Amino acid sequence: MDMQATGYTAVAHGGVDVLVGPRRGAYPYGNSLLVRGAAETLVVDPSLSLVHDAPAADLVLVSHAHEDHVAGLGSYDAVPVQVHGADLAALRSREAMVAGLGLPPDASRQVEAMFRDDFRVRGRPDALGFADGAVFDLGGRTVTVIHLPGHTAGHCGFLIEPDGFLFVADIDLTSFGPYYGDPGSSLAGFEESMRRCRQIDARWYGTSHQKGVIEGAEEFRRRLDAFAGVMAKREAALLAFLREPRGVAEIAGHRLVYRPHVEGPHVPSVERRTALQHLDRLLAEGRVAEVEEGRFRAV
Repeated sequence: MDMQATGYTAVAHGGVDVLVGPRRGAYPYGNSLLVRGAAETLVVDPSLSLVHDAPAADLVLVSHAHEDHVAGLGSYDAVPVQVHGADLAALRSREAMVAGLGLPPDASRQVEAMFRDDFRVRGRPDALGFADGAVFDLGGRTVTVIHLPGHTAGHCGFLIEPDGFLFVADIDLTSFGPYYGDPGSSLAGFEESMRRCRQIDARWYGTSHQKGVIEGAEEFRRRLDAFAGVMAKREAALLAFLREPRGVAEIAGHRLVYRPHVEGPHVPSVERRTALQHLDRLLAEGRVAEVEEGRFRAV
């Protein structure tokens, strides 16, 4: 993983500066926000781009406790930091963040070393939790928490007014599609969060990764529908694979999420959890049946 590039490009959208990371914020980088009010300034999701060049802030908000969204947090040791209560334990402790990924022991050790060495993740035991609807008044500009679970249990967006800027974090509209492969993730929760985003009229919609900022509700909803469509494609691929009876290990090995060449300690666990969520739904809908113990086939 190439993590040599640093720095960001600030792009203004009203009173919101999007701090665009290298490669348009593609992982392992990300896009952060700098929001200024008359009284206070806050940063959202300090990424790797902010490690050596962090703007001053009075408060840091974290959309969710994943490594790429907190890599620059070390630049704000003296600044209060908050995240949704459901992700608070993972932000307070790097060990809890790793444990929350639900990986086997060897994979957990690899990932913790990567978080420590490459992403500079350190626990913030002083972090506080916020809840859906919390409002941060910066003086003439407000930031309102929009709870959007599914990616993680505490994943949140932020609506910034009067600019009409909705930050949707890792509902990022990329061709990779929605990620709901952690133990705290939820396929149904992600779908509900996308429906909630769809109902919010904004001028700008900011994402954490490559797609950057989308202008206009109509264009955002078009892209959101395409993003959500990746879920349907995964389900169709699973049904096609289940024309013959298959076990869970076979299904996970077939891969619904990552392409065959992608490797990483997290991949087997993510594939298994993603497949099981789709399988459970298809079983409940009667579109798949368990034809013998532990083996499933499309109906």
